[in-house]
Amino acid sequence: MTLELRNLRKAWPGAGQPTIPGLDLAVAAGSLTVLLGPSGSGKTTVMKLIAGHLAPDSGEVILKGRTLTGLPPERRGVAMVFQDPLLFPHLTLAGNVGFGLKMRGEPAARIEAEVAAMLARVQLAGLGARRPDQLSGGQQQRAALARALVLRPDLLLLDEPLASLDAGLRDEMRALIRGLQRETGVTTLMVTHDQSEAVVMADRIALLLDGQLAQAAAPAEILRRPETEAVARFFGGVNFLDGVVEGAGFRWGPVRLALDRPGPPGPARLTIRPEAVLLHPGPGQLAAKVRGVTLLGTQSRVELALAGEPLTALLQPAAAEALRPGDTVAVTLPPAALWRLPG
Repeated sequence: MTLELRNLRKAWPGAGQPTIPGLDLAVAAGSLTVLLGPSGSGKTTVMKLIAGHLAPDSGEVILKGRTLTGLPPERRGVAMVFQDPLLFPHLTLAGNVGFGLKMRGEPAARIEAEVAAMLARVQLAGLGARRPDQLSGGQQQRAALARALVLRPDLLLLDEPLASLDAGLRDEMRALIRGLQRETGVTTLMVTHDQSEAVVMADRIALLLDGQLAQAAAPAEILRRPETEAVARFFGGVNFLDGVVEGAGFRWGPVRLALDRPGPPGPARLTIRPEAVLLHPGPGQLAAKVRGVTLLGTQSRVELALAGEPLTALLQPAAAEALRPGDTVAVTLPPAALWRLPG
């Protein structure tokens, strides 16, 4: 592991409970880990503790085997990019990108070469003489990324770097960040509150809820096998089936379902992601009534009643456009998509 957080704790005077009550997290070398959570969950506080902008009440920040606790930000080997690019308005683009190298006392010729190479990497070649107010929002954010990467840090921290960009620029920057991270191999920890952004970008997602690590896993794992109902709901889970495990099956009211991983017999709660619910026209083993259809843009949400119980499916719009409230459809709940919630 490149980065380890050990029992990291931070409380604010007068607060009812600590913002970070004791966080343990490991970030693998060369990976892009996304620290995900709702507003107020403590994500930015964690980043500032790592960068040295805040001091923890207790616990350790360890980077490449070296304890960072007590070290000033400039001696940590950490570079941070904020939501606001924070470029120096009186410096050119090249001057901004090379500022950290200049502070290190690097020779002017080396700074010029390193800056030119980095500007080309972030698709800003030829713009080095411009001032920040002559750059678009997307260009400014690329400049901030270049300024961090040119230092070749041991750890790159990205705090909501795409939040201020419009949708088109976000997609472009997302691809750029992911491509540069893979190209350079820099260990990266990125903060976001956007689940879809985390799933697209992350090698691993660390989900913070109320300052505590709810689950840390690869995106596919955390989507398909949430450790708690809170994790499932945060990622858009809406289907929760209460019933009883009997042998290799599950009894949900009058419905019996096959399970790949039944676990011990007895009362259980299962979940299945709405995109995993399969609908077929005509009669079938599991017949459901359509209660409503809502177009969401790239998907359609279909509300169903199966044996009197609510169930939600997400379909491609073309597959749902002929459905009307009151229609009967056949439903399949694939055994591999049914997940028994722990506890």
